[in-house]
Amino acid sequence: MKTFLHAGCGSATKAQTTPVFRSDEWREVRLDVDPLCQPDIVSSVTKMDAVADGSMDAVFSSHNIEHLYAHEVPLAIHEFLRVLNDDGYLVITCPDLKAVCSLIVEDKLLQPCYTSPAGPVAPFDILYGYRPFVARGHESMAHKSGFTEKVLTWTLRHHGFSMVASMHRPGPHFDIFALATKKSMPDQELRALARAHFPSV
Repeated sequence: MKTFLHAGCGSATKAQTTPVFRSDEWREVRLDVDPLCQPDIVSSVTKMDAVADGSMDAVFSSHNIEHLYAHEVPLAIHEFLRVLNDDGYLVITCPDLKAVCSLIVEDKLLQPCYTSPAGPVAPFDILYGYRPFVARGHESMAHKSGFTEKVLTWTLRHHGFSMVASMHRPGPHFDIFALATKKSMPDQELRALARAHFPSV
């Protein structure tokens, strides 16, 4: 059985990851800075000392990297690389600022653009963090940095990943997905792996 690290899992579990990771072939290890989320490992993604070098077949990080300050992002990426084995890869997703800004240009900063299980979400929430969560004292839920597809891809490559496949989704999703590999592989193989993990729309 392969093992993936669910980095910055929050309340999510294996069921909220990707079709590949949800299969019985994968074992999930949940890691989060908030002990209330009951992760297997309580830790920041910027310093995952409890996770051994090369011990993971994959890392999954969803809507976590935007909660880091810009200077912390390279620390997290280097940690993702460190815990992956030589054949390992990262699947990461975060808000797409390019898509969100298209609404801001239309002066829709505070107008709901979709409804999440927690309630209506406006471009302001995607940029800076979901206001009701932050207002309840969850300051770690504030957004401290942001990405477009181009910037996320460059950031992953610049900080050590060999290859990156990516996609972005417009509203109502407003997100980016990237799959980054620790070692080089044929483009066709990379694209097939990304298709297996990325949403179909």
